Amino acid sequence: MKKWVYEFHEGNADMRPLLGGKGANLAEMTNLGLPIPNGFTVTTEACTDYYTQGKQISQEIQEQIFAALAVLEEQRGKKFGDESDPLLVSVRSGARASMPGMMDTILNLGLNDVSVEGFAKKTGNPRFAYDSYRRFIQMFSDVVMEMSKSFFEGILTEIKDAKGAKYDTDLTADDLKEVIARYKAIYAEKMGAEFPQDPKVQLMEAVKAVFRSWDNPRAIVYRRMNDIPGDWGTAVNVQSMVFGNMGNTSGTGVAFTRNPSTGEKGIFGEYLINAQGEDVVAGIRTPQPITKLAEDLPKCYEQFMDIANRLEDHYRDMQDMEFTIQEGKLFFLQTRNGKRTAQAAIQIACDLVDEGRITPEEAVLRIEAKSLDQLLHPTFDAEQLKKGEKIGQALPASPGAAAGKVYFTAEDAKNAHEQEGEKVILVRLETSPEDIEGMHAAEGILTVRGGMTSHAAVVARGMGTCCVSGCGEISIDEDAKVFSLGGYTFHEGDEISLDGSTGFIYKGMIQTKEATVSGNFGRIMNWADGFRRLRIRTNADTPADTANAVRLGAEGIGLCRTEHMFFEPNRIPKIRKMILSDTLEQREQALQELLPFQKSDFKAMYEALKGRPMTVRYLDPPLHEFVPTDPADMEALAKDMGMTVEQVKQKCDDLHEFNPMMGHRGCRLAVTYPEIARMQTRAVMEAAIEVSREKGFSIEPEIMIPLVGDKKELKFVKDIVVEEAETVKKERNSNIIYHIGTMIEIPRAALMAGEIAEEAEFFSFGTNDLTQMTFGFSRDDAGKFLYSYYQAKIYESDPFARLDQNGVGQLIRIAAEQGKKTRPNIKMGICGEHGGDPSSIAFCHDAGLTYVSCSPFRVPIARLAAAQAALNRKK
Repeated sequence: MKKWVYEFHEGNADMRPLLGGKGANLAEMTNLGLPIPNGFTVTTEACTDYYTQGKQISQEIQEQIFAALAVLEEQRGKKFGDESDPLLVSVRSGARASMPGMMDTILNLGLNDVSVEGFAKKTGNPRFAYDSYRRFIQMFSDVVMEMSKSFFEGILTEIKDAKGAKYDTDLTADDLKEVIARYKAIYAEKMGAEFPQDPKVQLMEAVKAVFRSWDNPRAIVYRRMNDIPGDWGTAVNVQSMVFGNMGNTSGTGVAFTRNPSTGEKGIFGEYLINAQGEDVVAGIRTPQPITKLAEDLPKCYEQFMDIANRLEDHYRDMQDMEFTIQEGKLFFLQTRNGKRTAQAAIQIACDLVDEGRITPEEAVLRIEAKSLDQLLHPTFDAEQLKKGEKIGQALPASPGAAAGKVYFTAEDAKNAHEQEGEKVILVRLETSPEDIEGMHAAEGILTVRGGMTSHAAVVARGMGTCCVSGCGEISIDEDAKVFSLGGYTFHEGDEISLDGSTGFIYKGMIQTKEATVSGNFGRIMNWADGFRRLRIRTNADTPADTANAVRLGAEGIGLCRTEHMFFEPNRIPKIRKMILSDTLEQREQALQELLPFQKSDFKAMYEALKGRPMTVRYLDPPLHEFVPTDPADMEALAKDMGMTVEQVKQKCDDLHEFNPMMGHRGCRLAVTYPEIARMQTRAVMEAAIEVSREKGFSIEPEIMIPLVGDKKELKFVKDIVVEEAETVKKERNSNIIYHIGTMIEIPRAALMAGEIAEEAEFFSFGTNDLTQMTFGFSRDDAGKFLYSYYQAKIYESDPFARLDQNGVGQLIRIAAEQGKKTRPNIKMGICGEHGGDPSSIAFCHDAGLTYVSCSPFRVPIARLAAAQAALNRKK
């Protein structure tokens, strides 16, 4: 019989895929002899089975759950559902990858109308017993039955107002009985049935709810954002309850062994007296710093510090710990490697190396490559910051600078960002897991309530989003979409700025400046560069982008899109003249006017590269993208060319294509208009020769012919390029070496790569178009339906953001293998958006590619991801 359930002592930290992160760590801590409440874990495989069985838990799994429950009863000396002294449990999710706030938890499970009275008598604390029951009813209704929390929060607020109570803790036992009666009444009204009284029914429904939460909308979004496979599933941890809400010698908290925002060594955390764990992370009450526990309960603090240090030593990493104190006795409920900002991750990794706890290899593997994005975005300009008007200060929950327009709901924030292109600041009373998409869209997050370990703070740090939390000075009306602070009133669309490093809030937008790679960041990058095999290039079309990429560690340009050089106001009329010309002579004259501009751009980029290579892609888009649509532009072009406006309009209409992505573009333009390729070749060659002579750089131009699908097609264009290149070399008395390759971006090219490599010295995989062609998806339109595909579990991620390794990846592997057979030393890379995605970079390493090329700001991400790919394969 298969084992679906493990008692804590039966597991260990290495069983993470089966027991989930939380279950594996609870098992490890149990075996270390730490004060862990007894319990058991229902495996991730049981979750997978639940979905396989049509969202049903098999009889075999249920029997193992109840057998483990019987053992737990024996360990605790209590009976589940007992009327006088009931065993109560918590039911928590625990995926193998940490997903804070994404899935669901139920506390105090096992209480009912009868046992709560016995519980009150047994504990001698009626207020605590009824508080536990009202919490359980609300959690069960919300998580298991999917009733809105707002029903219960409204009732609680009404009763607190009627009793003159500021906090939940101010309510008496009789007050809480009234809360419970009203909670049960609203449950019966909305659900059409009484609140369930059988603890075993409560337990199995809770286990199902945790399994269901693996596929709730916010979990699906989080998995997609963090490359977590949907078939991993979540484990369920059932643990005997310990209570932090039993009075002033009880409490609950969350703490880190190092600062998760900065990486500074030393305990960092918060706790609440007379509270349960959800109170801390929900932001309902503002907690005390963990250091104050030394005053309130010194023995507990001393024990806590000893265990915290032991855990960090054991795991050799910064720990995120949850704990509860029940009437002076300390219990640990969880530990995990803590979520941290990129800044903190780098600081911690370097400190641990310096402390001799880990190696540089381990340090490089510890840092999430995507998180470096946090360090590569601008910070406030110091001079502009001095001029900023400070209107408030709260907790600096996640570092960075953010400026944008205020929005009050996650949906509005998401829409403003995605549809209007706005920079958004999400302002909320407090965030909840349902706000995940709005938080992801926001530049920064500002909350009225919550501490440094609130939902907003933890999730923002994980995303690398600036967050200022717990600004109690704010007066907010979320329904009216307005808040007041510092003597000002802000409505939706008004502008503010946040400093997540200081907690300061400013009126208006403050200018920012670029980040730099230095200090410990540079140290990590240097280690990474020593371990990686893949080279890292950038996609750049201007000297400024080139210089920025070089500053961030780019080793060359993998994609220079020449069409981007034609759109400036003084250039676009010239290419339009070329496009609308009737004769070869007219086209060549227009191209001759463009030549100096193209050449000067290439020269400036070669100078910025200082001898690093550059792959220049020849004109790629269909010509209709360059022609005017504005009547005034058409009139000016007609005047310039000696044509009527009607003639210009007719020629523009004639260029319209029904499917331009598959139309007259790429190498097809050079086949039809060889003079375009000749002009571009002359510009590249003259620029390279002049810069190499003027600056002393060794330059070997790399010329890339786009959209090739056949060897003959490539040869036709290549012959034109070679003829012009040799002419320039002869004119300039140069022996410069140059290389001609192609972009593999249509499936036929991948399949015919062996033949194409006879003419191509290098391949660059244009994974944007290759993905479009392979899937038959338009990159611009796929967003309209992909979300439905995520919900239906057809696809787990956007194939334009994360390389489809099974389909598109198979084409890349075929092309790489065939290309190498023909030309063993062929150079190969990718230059689509996937060049900056860590999972796609790992694939490129495995596929034997030479380099990846990405946007300038993603160069450090690619450098780290390439090193991690090499180290992981080595392991």
